[in-house]
Amino acid sequence: MAAITYNATGRRKRSVAQVVMTPGTGRIVVNDKDVDTYFPRETLRMIIRQPLHVTSTIGKYDVKAKIVGGGLSGQAGALRHGIARALVVVDSDLKTKLKKEGLMTRDPREVERKKFGQKGARARFQFSKR
Repeated sequence: MAAITYNATGRRKRSVAQVVMTPGTGRIVVNDKDVDTYFPRETLRMIIRQPLHVTSTIGKYDVKAKIVGGGLSGQAGALRHGIARALVVVDSDLKTKLKKEGLMTRDPREVERKKFGQKGARARFQFSKR
């Protein structure tokens, strides 16, 4: 018999995380690596475990994620969003807790593109009249 799986997708900046949760011991695997080796900073690991901490489900589910795009910070945010969505698939009653903490909302902020003839998105070269 196949194990019960809960699938969800999380996004932040340019990162997309495909999350598969199964009942287990609380192991988190990202791109076939342990979460502690993939995310070296403790703050990023804390961000990832936030939905599990809020819902008091630490150690109840194994999380396996495939993340593409972006940097480590965006990937951690995408994984957090994906875990929160997967927890709602598990139990829809958890949605109110997660929404109250702001974990269900996809962060819409993205980097603005650089414009031609300028130094950056908004920064321009200094104007000189003469």
